[in-house]
Amino acid sequence: MRIAARDDYDELHGTFRWLVPERFNIAQACCERWAGNARRTAIVVDHGDGRIERVGYRRLHEQANRLANALAALGVRRGDRIAVVLPQRPETAVAHMAIYRLGAVAMPLSILFGPDALRFRLDDSATVVAIVDAEYLDNLRAALGESVRHVVVVPASGERPALRADEHDWSELLARARERFVGADTLATDPAVLIYTSGTTGAPKGALIPHRALIGNLSGFVASQNWYPRPRDVFWSPADWAWTGGLMDALLPALYFGHPIVAQRGRFSPERAFELLGRHRVTNTFLFPTALKMMMKHAPEPRSRHRLALRAIMSAGEAVGETLFDWCRDALGVTVNEMFGQTEVNYVVGNSAQRWPARPGSIGRAYPGHRVAILDDDGRELPPGQLGEIAVNRFDRHGDPDPVFFLGYWGNEAATRAKFSGDWCRTGDLATADPDGYLWYGGRADDMFKAAGYRIGPSEIESCLVRHPAVANAAVVPKPDAERGNLVKAFVVLAPGHAASPALVEQLQQHVRGKLAPYEYPKEIEFIAELPMTTTGKVQRRVLREREQAAGERQ
Repeated sequence: MRIAARDDYDELHGTFRWLVPERFNIAQACCERWAGNARRTAIVVDHGDGRIERVGYRRLHEQANRLANALAALGVRRGDRIAVVLPQRPETAVAHMAIYRLGAVAMPLSILFGPDALRFRLDDSATVVAIVDAEYLDNLRAALGESVRHVVVVPASGERPALRADEHDWSELLARARERFVGADTLATDPAVLIYTSGTTGAPKGALIPHRALIGNLSGFVASQNWYPRPRDVFWSPADWAWTGGLMDALLPALYFGHPIVAQRGRFSPERAFELLGRHRVTNTFLFPTALKMMMKHAPEPRSRHRLALRAIMSAGEAVGETLFDWCRDALGVTVNEMFGQTEVNYVVGNSAQRWPARPGSIGRAYPGHRVAILDDDGRELPPGQLGEIAVNRFDRHGDPDPVFFLGYWGNEAATRAKFSGDWCRTGDLATADPDGYLWYGGRADDMFKAAGYRIGPSEIESCLVRHPAVANAAVVPKPDAERGNLVKAFVVLAPGHAASPALVEQLQQHVRGKLAPYEYPKEIEFIAELPMTTTGKVQRRVLREREQAAGERQ
């Protein structure tokens, strides 16, 4: 799919109106209303060993009802927090649907979390029940405090663990429960999900998401997926269903539209990604820039090796950059639709190659229904071309409330207040806007730094480095320097077939120097096996920055 020649943006954005019912429940919208069709597939499970399992919406609904009854019998009440520590598997969707039907609050937690990360979130939220994959039960046990009264254990491959008195086998629990359940009559403003921020810049905060936020996501989702759905659309993303990117940008929207989503376990690999895309005739996907970089390096010309059916790619979490943009367009035949959002206000800015032209390097325009501006430190709107903070208004251009907004940070009113300047929700991300409303990402506000008096944004330098064939990934941070205040340092992960050497350092420096401003090239380059990443696929520059600061203090 080539860059669109048409530009419907002004008409789409100008005529769009939110239609948010007073009462709305995610489980009813994503599962119950499709359950009447026994042949409609909800989840396609690829076990990775040749086995393919198809789970229909009817089965999903029946199991969600049984689990809702079982949880109610364990004492779960409306508003209670339920932890979901599960990978991509049908039971994850069942757990979410059951929790929403109860009127309780789902708290998805990554299976990659260690005991300390789990304990903080369980204790902070006063979670009453945890649902966990048996493979990660020991990890959860090490994290349990006083609030969790029951643990529901979902079977994994291999032997079933011996359970304690407060632990329940998923299969046995559902077998004993009734299949009929009358779902809670929830308001669209009632809380549905509690997701803790990834902690790239500090301690995680629990963002409380209402049922209506799913509706708020949909204009961006539909646009970024090139007017999803079409009759044979199949969705897949490696994004963890425990995070906003996997839950709100993949699983729930696909189920909302009654289409299948592919589920798979295990670590991401580019070869596995291409296999899944081809085997399941995936038409729509969400891939982090990090994943796309790995796929680009693994298969520069993928269509010569893989039979692909892709018609839309959304990417978010880091800047895509021109290199990846060009590769997706030329090698995959799809113009990547970059998107910007965060847990608190998700899916608010992006591209839609089918309905308005994408500009390489831009994260796009405000999606229909969202009012976005660039603010200065005092909360004033900046004119085009000036760097400031991306902010989203509580009200759209018609004065109607934007349903995408979170309700606030769990137990932290001060942090909630600090997030806003009047009706503007500040994202902490920097950008400039051009006269046509396209945003150009400038990095996290706390990732910016000064070197020799110049303000440096890491993303542009990182994108430039990745264009070099020897570079698989890169992260740029300040290194304390007595003369310059800071100097630009790059951590580089090498592509297969390349070895670190002083000659390569000089080559990479010249590569950047020839394409960016002279003050932007990395004065130091350190080769590293892998970059520190969050479980959502974002580079943790903070970890590298703190490492350099600590090293400077020791000198």
